[in-house]
Amino acid sequence: MIAARPQPDFDQLLAALEAQVRAEAEAAAQNRALARAADPLRWRRPGLLWPGFTKG
Repeated sequence: MIAARPQPDFDQLLAALEAQVRAEAEAAAQNRALARAADPLRWRRPGLLWPGFTKG
């Protein structure tokens, strides 16, 4: 049935998008710091390569 309120709530969607943007920004900042240090292992950290698909 068609409902007047979208499911999930807009607030939940906004919170999920904010969390995604925060995770991507933190990963980008950490990646830049490791790049400045010339750390070759940064390419082996899945949280830096795919921040939206990893836990933690």
